Amino acid sequence: MPPGPKILPLVAEHLAHSYSRPMQMTGMNVLSRMRRLIAKVIWLGSIAAMTTSCGDDDRTINSTVVQGSTWLQVQQIFETNCTSCHTQGTSQARQSGLILTDDVAYAQLVGQAPKNPAALADGLLRVGADGPVSLPTSLLWEKINAPNEDHFANDHPEYGTLMPPPPQRPLTYGELELIRKWIFAGAPETGEVADVALLENVDRYTYGAEDFVALSPPVRGTQLHLGPFEVFSQGEREFFYYQALENDEPVYIDRVEIAMRQGSHHFILYGFSERTPDWVTPVEGVFRDLRDDEGTPILANYLAMPFHQFFVGTQWPAFNMDMPEGVALKIPANFAFDMNAHYVNRSTSAATGEVFVNLHYADPGSIEHVAEVIDFNNTDFSLPAGQTTTLEQVFTFDERANVFQLFSHAHELNTQFRVEIAGGARDGEEVYFSNDWEHPPIVEYDPPMVLESGEGFRLIATYDNTRVRDVAFGLLSTDEMMILFGLYYPD
Repeated sequence: MPPGPKILPLVAEHLAHSYSRPMQMTGMNVLSRMRRLIAKVIWLGSIAAMTTSCGDDDRTINSTVVQGSTWLQVQQIFETNCTSCHTQGTSQARQSGLILTDDVAYAQLVGQAPKNPAALADGLLRVGADGPVSLPTSLLWEKINAPNEDHFANDHPEYGTLMPPPPQRPLTYGELELIRKWIFAGAPETGEVADVALLENVDRYTYGAEDFVALSPPVRGTQLHLGPFEVFSQGEREFFYYQALENDEPVYIDRVEIAMRQGSHHFILYGFSERTPDWVTPVEGVFRDLRDDEGTPILANYLAMPFHQFFVGTQWPAFNMDMPEGVALKIPANFAFDMNAHYVNRSTSAATGEVFVNLHYADPGSIEHVAEVIDFNNTDFSLPAGQTTTLEQVFTFDERANVFQLFSHAHELNTQFRVEIAGGARDGEEVYFSNDWEHPPIVEYDPPMVLESGEGFRLIATYDNTRVRDVAFGLLSTDEMMILFGLYYPD
């Protein structure tokens, strides 16, 4: 039987229950995307500065690896990619005030204020030394994180250009991950805080790539394909698309790849809870848009959302997630995914969207641990109008948990989202920080954080309610949320 007219006021109540056992969360709750259209100035920058060559673009990765010191490995990355420009006497060094030769690089970076006035006004350091809080507040990471090119160009055009500047190629994914782990660990000058094997990943993002390359199907697994589909001009398009996995028996997923055409804001795979009513189950192969081409919500297509269970999601055009060795997600037999795509098109003509997803199957005999979801969700709060409010909530595990991923979710009033360990010898240790509700980091922990039964996480979220009404937990982007998602496996 279809829903009656009273169903919509009950959606928030259903949502609180539907979060109880999601399959996996590495993306954002889709409801948070019912927010304002992106209206920031398109990045213009200085074309001359962007195209200035800073060395040989055919550079290769230095094959000499310094063991035992992550900072020296970071310094080698600078030597290969950066010091030809950032050396004493160059115009680039004078403009940025930054020299990266090995005799002064650490002192020039760590704990130092940037010369860029916009980054300085935003409270950034060149590189912070305070652990998780330093990753989103380090200008170095903002400048080298090329896979986040769209975010950088649209949200921080005043920070200048990404580095190394186009047309040079950006750092490899391995180099980026090593630097990310170094900053996340507090940017120490001594000691090894990242596995040098990361540098073996020599693939890299391509600046401004216009040619979309489809994923090749996995050798063992399945591929989902969405599109091509039209994206309205001067607007955005977000929709669901239901598709069966066609698995006669349970399967285990230990790797997920996603590739999207340019212009994607996010892509998420959802499943449905066992409590989903028959009338909610969508029809396969139908595009269920959340808004029409004039931006008006199509409310009927929101009704399934409270029953969604997260599987995987990303805001990056290219995404590749590997589970720890011997760990996988279990997908029940006869499963189906509700695919959620969100594209933004600022041009005056229609654009094309397209998504490929590879689900890699693991040999069941190789699985030592089945991954479980962290879903710590505070649904009982109110943010007074015109005030800044900090909420604190502690959530604990009822079993020994090996946590290998964390990801926050909140809406546009959220200014900071901190996570501390609660209980045990590490009580009060900060392990996660986000100051960007639109682009919260997905943080992976290798080795996993081990928390005993009764220990957990303390969520500390700050909101600036600039509106003229109180705001509480709710479904729409005009409401708020305070959720920590993640992955762990029990012993």
